[in-house]
Amino acid sequence: MDPTAFLDLAAPVLGSGIRLAVPLLFACLAGLWSERSGVVDIGLEGKMLAAAFAAGAAAAAWHSPWAGLLAGIAASVFLALVHGFASITQRGNQIVSGTAVNFLAAGLTVLLGQVWYGQGGRTPQLEANERFLGLDVDLGIARLLGGSHGLGEVWSEAIAGHNILVYAAVAAVPVTWWILWRTRFGLRLRAVGDNPHAVDTAGVSVAGLRYRAVIVCGMLCGCAGTYLSVAQSAGFVRDMTAGKGFIALAALVFAKWKPFNALGACLLFGLLDAVSIRLQGTPIPGIGRVPVQVFQALPYLLTVILLAGFIGRSIPPKASGIPYTKDR
Repeated sequence: MDPTAFLDLAAPVLGSGIRLAVPLLFACLAGLWSERSGVVDIGLEGKMLAAAFAAGAAAAAWHSPWAGLLAGIAASVFLALVHGFASITQRGNQIVSGTAVNFLAAGLTVLLGQVWYGQGGRTPQLEANERFLGLDVDLGIARLLGGSHGLGEVWSEAIAGHNILVYAAVAAVPVTWWILWRTRFGLRLRAVGDNPHAVDTAGVSVAGLRYRAVIVCGMLCGCAGTYLSVAQSAGFVRDMTAGKGFIALAALVFAKWKPFNALGACLLFGLLDAVSIRLQGTPIPGIGRVPVQVFQALPYLLTVILLAGFIGRSIPPKASGIPYTKDR
């Protein structure tokens, strides 16, 4: 195949894969912050779902996507603090606490949506001015690279024209790396996840550091949920996260709790999702037409395969999931 024709064909899939990877990337980085501090958080799914509902409702009420973003972050941080109180202050089982957050968000969003709007758990359809739409960042580069063909098509479809949350998700990767690996705060936070007793001996509050990590986790999950309902879609739909929080956890394990690895893992999941959507209804040579459900299941099958193949090689922070008890 001619390289230009291949790029023209691949560019829309690449652009779609990047957009589909954004909520995974936000959630994966959220899990990275939490687990690097020693707090396991399988409640990413619930916080994303609550944020998506709050963002959709607030954007519709105040006619502003920024109001939706603030509401989504607030809802997610609230649930993050609930999980933090249960697992840090009360030293409860972190898996049970995260699961409770997931159940709470799944039930509460549907209940409130039905009571407030009477649309089966949905929020009202958002207008264009109530959503985060694509930005005009073309700058003439597409024409410079070859107009609508080849590299110009890659620029137009995969790099330019995304909404602001897409660029924020990508920017969060180097910011996370710099804070956690190049600052004193990051060094202490990672130390809390590996050896909290040493941090406590140095006079630094273990609970304080873990709470700060949990809050950052909530903020990033809030961005992920807001993206789903206010950017990618035009409102909240029941169970719209569709397991993305659990896929983000799988990506985190696959990435070995490192930010740039997380970017690559989430892009891999996003591209696979985009390819599965593109192949739906397309006959495969030698096989014929494959049921749509097969392609819909591909991202989840990859999750299982990656976990089975790499979980044994990924070593989490040593104190991850272990409540800290101060020595007397």
